[in-house]
Amino acid sequence: MNKFLYLIPIAGLLLFSGCVDFNDATTASSVTVRLLAPDGITVDLSNHPVTMQLGSQTTTALSDENGQAVFQNIVPDVYDISTSWSMTSDEYLASGGDEAVAITLSGSLNSQMIKGNGMIDLQLNAFPNRDIIIGKVYYAGSKDNNNKTYMAGKYIELFNQSEDTVDVSGLYIGMTESESTQAWTLTNLNDTFGYQQAILLKQIYRIPADEPYYVAPGGTVLICNSATDHTDGNDNENDLRDADFEVKDTQGNYQNNPNVPAMEMIYQIYNGTSIMNLVQSGPTGVVIFRTDENISNWRKVYKYGYTTGLQFVVCPTDIIQDGMEALRNKTTGTDPTTKRLHDNIDAGYTYINAASGWNAEVVYRKTKSVQNGHKVLVDTNNSSNDFQVSSTIKPREYDDYEE
Repeated sequence: MNKFLYLIPIAGLLLFSGCVDFNDATTASSVTVRLLAPDGITVDLSNHPVTMQLGSQTTTALSDENGQAVFQNIVPDVYDISTSWSMTSDEYLASGGDEAVAITLSGSLNSQMIKGNGMIDLQLNAFPNRDIIIGKVYYAGSKDNNNKTYMAGKYIELFNQSEDTVDVSGLYIGMTESESTQAWTLTNLNDTFGYQQAILLKQIYRIPADEPYYVAPGGTVLICNSATDHTDGNDNENDLRDADFEVKDTQGNYQNNPNVPAMEMIYQIYNGTSIMNLVQSGPTGVVIFRTDENISNWRKVYKYGYTTGLQFVVCPTDIIQDGMEALRNKTTGTDPTTKRLHDNIDAGYTYINAASGWNAEVVYRKTKSVQNGHKVLVDTNNSSNDFQVSSTIKPREYDDYEE
């Protein structure tokens, strides 16, 4: 039996510090975070960094021999708590795993309310290290040199951080449901389709499978709506003429590049559009997966409680290779209760700084290390840890590795 375990952390129900009553806890606290190993494997829980994050402020403490990290002088508020580290395939086998694969151990608690001294349990998840991951998503759009909104230059970038050349032909890219009023909550999905077993997709594309498309270690796959030079009259945009694939706009609203291969459209929920619907303000969620099933046979559902309207594809989660979720950053902050992805796909979330988008920011993975001459990006199954935001990072670029 595969011992990879995916366990949902328990998040606090109160989301913003302004909503929390701290009348009974106004002084700084001592908080202990206790790491809990996944069932079935033996893990050394000592000397691992645990972080508590409040907005842009991060505090880190090392776990002791009992797997406990002690944080002193923590003011009452709502925090995100996380930790992660890697194990080699040999280490995983020695710990009790039954597959010779390298894994990442990761644990996250989003929106955890801290009101006083105490201990918090942080359950660890074990998942295999992946080869092709989502490296970058540019969904914000921009303002051109005449201060007009511009959205034609949006793109998704995949990254191969394995040591092997990978054939990405036949890989599916799905866009999650992003209605302004959430079509289905994760609780509704849980009650209807089973715990962590399904998500809803509004669009599905596929990299053509008629011939191999190889990506070298450290290589990227750039997929865009318009593979043209978007810098003419817009200093905030990018030249995408070297994109690997283009989502051809059959409506004629975007200029397409005949020299760039087309993505295959598998499912499209909207009439009158054929482009990737990356919502400039968020929410924007992207997943990648492989399957031999006929997706046209997958179940489709209306909004929860409705019998007419748009129909979303019910996608099983066990086939998903990677996923990232960007929430809308409202003036009141982000709201984790609006997450569309279960925590076993993305235990956290990212976001851009602008509430309405149009600020030319891209969300992209941090650089973890350099191995055998190519970068390896951070992948802890938690976008809160893995992604950061920039208005200067360009396609196929990532931060330099700093020791």
